[in-house]
Amino acid sequence: MTPQQIEAAARALVEAERSREYIAPLRETYEQLSIDDAYAIQRVNTERRIADGRRVVGCKIGLTSVAVQKQLGVDRPDFGMLFDDMGYGDGEPIPASILTQPKIEAEIAFVIGRDLNLRNPGQLDVLNAIDYALPALEIVGSRIANWNIRITDTIADNASSSAFVLGNSPRKLADFDLRLCGMVMERRGEPVSVGAGAACLGHPINAVVWLARTMAALGTPLKAGDLVLSGALGPMVAVTPGDIFEARINGLGSVRAVFDTATSNANEARQ
Repeated sequence: MTPQQIEAAARALVEAERSREYIAPLRETYEQLSIDDAYAIQRVNTERRIADGRRVVGCKIGLTSVAVQKQLGVDRPDFGMLFDDMGYGDGEPIPASILTQPKIEAEIAFVIGRDLNLRNPGQLDVLNAIDYALPALEIVGSRIANWNIRITDTIADNASSSAFVLGNSPRKLADFDLRLCGMVMERRGEPVSVGAGAACLGHPINAVVWLARTMAALGTPLKAGDLVLSGALGPMVAVTPGDIFEARINGLGSVRAVFDTATSNANEARQ
């Protein structure tokens, strides 16, 4: 793709988020769209958000389910950037105005305690660098109409990110079993998604190692204080304004997402 096409695709995603008039898949609009092009589109909008005063606080990892990878015809995860205004506290109302065809999934979040600026960080490096883990809910969204996506569409769309909710129970990695910890997510008390740590690339640390190596190769290594959403532990579930979800992860605690029915601006809702 040409620089002009990359800029046009980035603008189309921004306008779709603003207007809620979702667009056709980018892979159809730009038949030559590659994974490298998709990340270039993502970077354009990352730089735009930073210029608008938003702050990068970490990364999210997507496509960590082998079944979803097969569905999209890929053999790798992807990543997107997390911004300060995407984060919500446990039980804090999430305004409907930020939702774009929303779905929700339960994850384990990690907070990095030391820089991972090695050339090729490995499992031991990642384990030593993680400060603590938290239960998390990620609200994914798509600016592509009807979620008609493939890997290039979701990468360009910041890995289909929208918002996230963190729990308030930090745990050291030695305090629970990351691979075998069971997860149940409920909507108003009714189970809607179940899973375990093993659903995330076989082990959530595998996902973080992939991200650490990818970011190091790009020259933007993970740093102390960064937040990493490591990927879904179970199937994602569609969200309707007014919904209340709670996820419980064995040994890690619980976290709740409360969706407002109001359509006020997200910043106004926090004032």
